[in-house]
Amino acid sequence: MNFSRDRRLETLCEEMRQFAEQKLERDLQRRDAEGSFHEENWQACAGKGILGLYVPEEYGGSGYDMVTTIHLLESLGYGCPDNGFTLGINGQMWAVQEPILKFGTEEQKKKYLPPMINGTSKGAHGMTEESSGSNAFQLKTTAEKVDGGYVLNGKKIYIGLGPVADIILTFASTNPGRGRWGISTFIVDAKSNGITLSPAQSKMGLRTGPMGEIEFKDVFVPADCLLGKEGAGASIFNSSMDYERSFIFTSHVGSMARQLDDTVLFVKQRKVGGDPIGKFQSVSNRIADMKVRLETARMFLHRCASLIDQGQPVSMEAAMAKLVISELFVENSLSSIRLHGGKGYLSGSDSERDLRDAIGGVIYSGTSDIQRNLIAALLGL
Repeated sequence: MNFSRDRRLETLCEEMRQFAEQKLERDLQRRDAEGSFHEENWQACAGKGILGLYVPEEYGGSGYDMVTTIHLLESLGYGCPDNGFTLGINGQMWAVQEPILKFGTEEQKKKYLPPMINGTSKGAHGMTEESSGSNAFQLKTTAEKVDGGYVLNGKKIYIGLGPVADIILTFASTNPGRGRWGISTFIVDAKSNGITLSPAQSKMGLRTGPMGEIEFKDVFVPADCLLGKEGAGASIFNSSMDYERSFIFTSHVGSMARQLDDTVLFVKQRKVGGDPIGKFQSVSNRIADMKVRLETARMFLHRCASLIDQGQPVSMEAAMAKLVISELFVENSLSSIRLHGGKGYLSGSDSERDLRDAIGGVIYSGTSDIQRNLIAALLGL
């Protein structure tokens, strides 16, 4: 792995950071309190080309390699303190666009990728159900084959970008008797008759990234909306999870870097008895731990990017990255609050919001314990 940035990449990253600071940091405290999604910010990111950083140019993207893409998304997170919003950006990129890019027909890629990249369409990943949380393949949504396509029935819950989605990458059983091998994947128009999108649900953190339920009642889906082959849903899901678990926290690693810089500045300025509190060993040790956690998270993230650029498998590394980065973001957020004291504990402070946002990371895309199970299984246990 090479963590250095050449002059060109350094310039691109600085431009991304400045863009995020100047264009995206808009009234965040109010929007976080209200749980409101910022459409203008989304369109600004689309105009900047962020949603298509790694997508080939023929589908509207920039065609960057994965390492470059990760550097840029990290810079986005550094400049934009809105963790819910950047989670939505990363969620669409890795859980919706990537499966279509990898498994879609040429017609599907040309139809669905450019609108998501240019901001005219938003994509949600429809897997989780009431009966299939940690065990994703115990889903109840069905897709019955009919003339010209399929009819979907079922309900998805906890779906990121669900309330504002235009397309839904939906997993449904086309052959319930075959279990996981009977699951198929569909690219579903969210405006189809029979689809109900719930309003955004109130939640502890990541409030500016809307999450909700999606219900399918006798929804007809044309046959050309099947992604991959019938029964390939489990394979498509596992592939998409490799990318999602590897990179869903990319911008949050940038947030951890900003969080550290802000905390270092605070302990240099905050004085007790005439001395900056950063001079106290208990404070400086906590800062050192924050730095170690940040660089550990960054190494896991960039290891996944490097392996993907080399065409190597990443299932083990993705599970480890998801586990480690999510837990370390929580730990650094707790340290930030402790070092900011009462100021950090106040509602609306960056430290308080970061902690609420970080906690969600140990749950979504597979809980921390599920990642441990995956790692153990990959070790043959």
